[in-house]
Amino acid sequence: MHVEHLLQDESLGLRLLWAEDALLMREISGVTVTDLEDPARFVRPDEVVLSGLVWWSADGGRDKADRFVSGLKDAGAVALLAGEETHGSVPDDLVEACVRHGVPVAGVPAHVMFREITDNVYLRQWGELSRHHALPEQVRGRLNRLVAQGADPALILAIALAHLDASSAYVLTPAGRTVAATPGADPLPARVAAALPGSDAGVTVLVEAAGVTPYERWWLHLPDAAAVPPRLLHEITTVLGRCQEALTRRRAAEHQRADELGRLLTAPDAGDLAIAVRACGLPAEGPYRVVVADTGARHGGLAESALTEAAAHASPASAAVGRLPDGTAFAVVPEDAAAGLGETWPLLAACRPDACLHGGLASPATDATGLPGALAEARYALSSARAAGSGLSSLTDATSLTTLDTLLTGIPAEVRAAYSRTVLGPLLDTGSDSATALLNTLEVFLAHDGSWARTAESLHVHVNTVHYRIQRIEHFTGRDLSRLRDRLDLWAALLCRTDPSSAQGRTDPSTAQAATTARRARSSTSPAR
Repeated sequence: MHVEHLLQDESLGLRLLWAEDALLMREISGVTVTDLEDPARFVRPDEVVLSGLVWWSADGGRDKADRFVSGLKDAGAVALLAGEETHGSVPDDLVEACVRHGVPVAGVPAHVMFREITDNVYLRQWGELSRHHALPEQVRGRLNRLVAQGADPALILAIALAHLDASSAYVLTPAGRTVAATPGADPLPARVAAALPGSDAGVTVLVEAAGVTPYERWWLHLPDAAAVPPRLLHEITTVLGRCQEALTRRRAAEHQRADELGRLLTAPDAGDLAIAVRACGLPAEGPYRVVVADTGARHGGLAESALTEAAAHASPASAAVGRLPDGTAFAVVPEDAAAGLGETWPLLAACRPDACLHGGLASPATDATGLPGALAEARYALSSARAAGSGLSSLTDATSLTTLDTLLTGIPAEVRAAYSRTVLGPLLDTGSDSATALLNTLEVFLAHDGSWARTAESLHVHVNTVHYRIQRIEHFTGRDLSRLRDRLDLWAALLCRTDPSSAQGRTDPSTAQAATTARRARSSTSPAR
């Protein structure tokens, strides 16, 4: 089968973007499906490479595209078939890289599954698969029945490989969760498993399934790359793909029950939450933890699948994952299952680097009646994660908001800015040297717990100057700095005027603030009088 034969198949609808006639006459030896940024180690000579382009992003797109296509060229790939679903079209950077390296490239329409292309190649090479299956007839029939019955993927994997001498095999998710493993296979830590698709260890093959997001897709991993022939790998991954599609359909019903729980949690009259909790398969008794998440407007709809994978990591047996009426993804899990969410979050974020995954985790709710309050708490923690994330994926645990500066991160930026302007007033006049000096003095004075002497020493001014400036600050703000309440108001206003991300991760915010303002004060030309 030549490259041009595949492109001429009208049932696939492939769009040729670039090729030279001589390159179209090359014979195809097989197919590799990959979304790795460096796929060369897994591509064999004369193979067609299928990629959904999840690895590509606009920032650094040209360099990423060049590395990807260069790897295909070095490995001897005959053509690249690039999926259009992820980005809407094949990026120009990728097409240009294919031209530079002489690799034919075609676009795969969003409605065409990669499995249709791989089946097309193998049908051409081996004739009707029904007559030339790699699996024994009785094994293939049994697997088909098990898939139809909704069998566990571990059972399907064990039966598919039982007639071989393969030492072990795993079905893994990109976040490193082991979905299934053959009997006797050593456990794989999540971080180790998550790194396997991009490593030289064994062979890792993508399991294609419709309706599966980057957070939930499966990979079949065999530590011994020679244990299973490529043809058999293709057939096993096809069976596993059908298994995952069946599981996805069953989960849709579970999500519907969770959606109903979400509706009750946000309703004025919550009704009998205990019944809704049990309907979702959660334990009848708490404590429970509520977590909410989002992936931003550009990647709407992915947060629910990210939480589904997170819940499967944390609590495979019982978790409710769904959407609130406003579309926010949420999950309710038993308290003991929430302990590992912090470790899982970075692995989840790596599944889709171009989508910023933010999450908020509430403190424990002792029973079902406490879930509405826990949801409000989780939403506040989510706002804190968004504000303090600086464009990075993060999970904020509400129990970590134990200082004033961390607590303020959950307040919308506009509200923080308005509060700061109202309380500090003229001190925020950046065009006035006098106002700048007063603001610096206020910061250092509060950071040194109202000590006149230490403030003067830190600012390198006379203590009388500090007294004079504090009087001016009190005049402009209408606050009395001898009162604790007024000091707290001004300290909160100072925190609200800064980027909340700078407050995250500080063990002693007062000390850090004092050091910063002292440096600014030393660089000023003269104190205000």
